[in-house]
Amino acid sequence: MSDSTVSPTDGSASATPPFFRLREFRKPDDYQDAAWVLTATTPDWPVTPELLQTWDEAEDPSLFRTDVVAEQDGRVVGVGRIGHDDFAFEEWRYRGDVKVHPQARGQGIGGAIYRELLGRVQARGAREIQTMLSDEAHHDAGRAFLEAHGWKVSWERFESRIQTAAVDLSAFGPLMESVAAHGIELHSVASLAADPDRNRKLWELDWLLFQDVPLGTVLTKRPFDAWVKQELEDPLFSADLSFVAVRPDLSDPLTGNYIGYSTLMQSPGNFYVIGMTGVRREDRGKGVAKALKVSAMQGLNARGGGEIRTFNDPPNVAMLGMNQALGFVRGPRHLRYQLQLAGPEGTGAEGTQ
Repeated sequence: MSDSTVSPTDGSASATPPFFRLREFRKPDDYQDAAWVLTATTPDWPVTPELLQTWDEAEDPSLFRTDVVAEQDGRVVGVGRIGHDDFAFEEWRYRGDVKVHPQARGQGIGGAIYRELLGRVQARGAREIQTMLSDEAHHDAGRAFLEAHGWKVSWERFESRIQTAAVDLSAFGPLMESVAAHGIELHSVASLAADPDRNRKLWELDWLLFQDVPLGTVLTKRPFDAWVKQELEDPLFSADLSFVAVRPDLSDPLTGNYIGYSTLMQSPGNFYVIGMTGVRREDRGKGVAKALKVSAMQGLNARGGGEIRTFNDPPNVAMLGMNQALGFVRGPRHLRYQLQLAGPEGTGAEGTQ
């Protein structure tokens, strides 16, 4: 794509806003402005330039992705990306997103980025595109844009939050004793660093557990190296607050004696996010998943406590009930929007906000 200058098209009869131009994302120069745009559009989930670069470098290089920015007065004010979804890969399925800084909205910037990205994947034979938006007020414009361009909500996820310092964790003493009585040990991921097969066993366990998570889509297994970079080597990953359930008597050819785990990621927004909590089918019904979360909460409270956020899908009734029992409070919904493309003449949009 060669740089292209675009005249704003907001239909206003007032003074004409400044022109903007679309161009390719320049690495690493644009990470600073991209973080500024993304944090402004989703203030509850701030990011840093360093994180954006690390996440880009951790992506599977064999998958397609393309990025476009809108520049105005020498600064990036809009960013868009679209590419294959490594969690649910199909050659014809893409996942995209467009963000425009609040100060630059109403000038047609989001629409221009979306048309550019849409054209690129249509040329590759795209049949389906997905994006995610929450039902919070600062995403109202984005949801309206999607719906006006033919996007439909295909799935929803519930976000729940808890302040661990407000929870009396001593009430879970009997639970922890019961899990121990089953011969199950709980170890932090950090404390298992001496296990030479730790990463590979966690990779296999993660894939095993994710297949039982009702995400409303067919999942694909990420390559080992990509998974390690995206999960265990992510700078947000808290290895000392992420716990693994171990059964010393077990020796599974893929997962060894690991039977479950729960991970925490520390956001730049000064809160934590649960990435995965699960237990293999053979060891469910013993309170292990809840004990894993309690262990993380205990570890966090030892530091003075903090906020933990988690996401669950409506069909996952057991996990929703568990989180409620732990004290999690339901927050915003996160909506998966989907656009079906009949062919090269199809129309649609990305998650413009």
